[in-house]
Amino acid sequence: GNIGSSLDSFLREEGILEEASARAQKKVLVYQLTEAMKTTKISKAELARRMRTSATQINRLLDPENDKVQFNTIQKAARAMGKEVRVELV
Repeated sequence: GNIGSSLDSFLREEGILEEASARAQKKVLVYQLTEAMKTTKISKAELARRMRTSATQINRLLDPENDKVQFNTIQKAARAMGKEVRVELV
């Protein structure tokens, strides 16, 4: 039944498009945060210090499966590395 349909169409039919999209976006943000940490040579401990939080919180932030991280926490992490988060409606 789904031969030739797009992945988005399949996920929409299954009723999980929004959830799958949100998970994918979170994984991309985690990847980008991790890469920014590498390029700026900031450790998890240093990021925690700059954000005035614990290493445990940084581990939660960088866990792509943790969907309880708030957007403002991601923004705060980006700012702590001299970066910013941009969101765009398309």
